[in-house]
Amino acid sequence: MSATGAAKALTPPDIAARKGKMPLVCLTAYTTPIAKLVDDHCDVVLVGDSVGMVLHGLPSTVGVTLEMMIMHGKAVRRGLEKAVMVVDMPFGSYEEGPEQAFRNAARLMAETGCSAIKLEGGESIAGTIRFLAMRGVPVIGHVGLTPQAVNAFGGYRVQGRDEDAEHILRDAVTVSEAGAFAVVLEKIPETLARQITQEVAIPTIGIGASPACDGQILVVDDILGLFGTFRPKFVKRYAELAGTAEAAIATYANEVRERRFPAVEHVFGDVPRPVNGGEAA
Repeated sequence: MSATGAAKALTPPDIAARKGKMPLVCLTAYTTPIAKLVDDHCDVVLVGDSVGMVLHGLPSTVGVTLEMMIMHGKAVRRGLEKAVMVVDMPFGSYEEGPEQAFRNAARLMAETGCSAIKLEGGESIAGTIRFLAMRGVPVIGHVGLTPQAVNAFGGYRVQGRDEDAEHILRDAVTVSEAGAFAVVLEKIPETLARQITQEVAIPTIGIGASPACDGQILVVDDILGLFGTFRPKFVKRYAELAGTAEAAIATYANEVRERRFPAVEHVFGDVPRPVNGGEAA
């Protein structure tokens, strides 16, 4: 805590220094209110391109644009004081090469105020990670199941169960050596995630990976139960808010139809007594 009593804002080097120490707590956020809720409890808040599926109803993250990430990044920035804010680079914004990646990363950082960006891939984008890191852009890598490549994978299947395991290990090592300060391991076998965590010098952040990872991340809407019946194996529900919200909406609808809302305390001035089957006198 600072002299004013406010928590000191974390930085990417603070996150990198947590390797092998207290596990990192990470969640997604896409709006100012959610950012305010998670800030006190998280070390890293990710404005994930999962926003396309969670809030915009897209079938995958492939359709997310840089403008969408900037809009949601600005909203999240207004709600954070302590956690490191990371914004996903969307599909098509960095694959062309290091120069394209730098232009778009610089724009993301300048317009959202984020502290770092995250991009997907391993050996294929090592040069891009190195290019960004050398120019002052802190990078989190992402290997294993990389959702932007869902069409190439043929679905959201666990990666690294067979001969792909060695490739994913090389990806993680390469991302670390290229200059990323952390790496997300998504939907890979527990033993592989544990091995990667032991072998790379930077913190690993698991999602469907291993409790041995240096941190964990989930989509906040998933842990709050806002998706109804959607329940990936790697998600633990800490609340079931979809049912609570639907019940509240149903109650509101009934009260409106029965003219019980708004009541006296919700309007300005006296409410005439209802007569003739509910019509006001």
